[in-house]
Amino acid sequence: MEKKITVLLVDDHSLVRRGFRRMLEDEPDMEVVGEAGDGENALRLAKELSPQVVVMDCALPGMNGLEVTREILEQSPNTAVLMLSMHTENTWVRQAIEAGAKGYILKDAMDLELGSAVRKVAAGETVFDAKVEQRTQLKGERSAALTPRELQVLQMIVDGKSNKEIATALDLSANTVAVHRANIMNTLGIHKTAELVVYAIRAGLVNVP
Repeated sequence: MEKKITVLLVDDHSLVRRGFRRMLEDEPDMEVVGEAGDGENALRLAKELSPQVVVMDCALPGMNGLEVTREILEQSPNTAVLMLSMHTENTWVRQAIEAGAKGYILKDAMDLELGSAVRKVAAGETVFDAKVEQRTQLKGERSAALTPRELQVLQMIVDGKSNKEIATALDLSANTVAVHRANIMNTLGIHKTAELVVYAIRAGLVNVP
């Protein structure tokens, strides 16, 4: 009997993990050997179980998926990491590659072929979602489209300031700040403040003390 591909699932949502487990256990040549909901458990299980493939969510509480990937590959260089993400930003893709991930696919894709992607990275191939590559080519670095004022507002958002505080500091109306904030989010294609902060820091758009 052919040896199965062993997989460790890492995602902080148990329902998402359950869905992915079902998808992979439907594959006759795969076995899910463990699940983790955060970076620390992922590191521990990767060491204990030595899976061939780690299916890694980018956004984890505490250590993010990129940091966990680096550490897993330091301790187990033969493990293949397949990154799952909601982000189509080329900055995230580039950082996933730099961290050592063998693949990067969108976790919310309707046509998510998880089994096929796992099989490819287990065989030493690289897998990158076509939507990510196409969007990257079309958009380039969209951060370059932000105006100096928008970058100033973005810095203050990252610093945790409210619209009212930003308005006072820059001598603007709160309404104008709200417009700037909306423009920044539209330009970057991000619509949640937490994601905006993470993106701004990762893309080097702001100064972090």
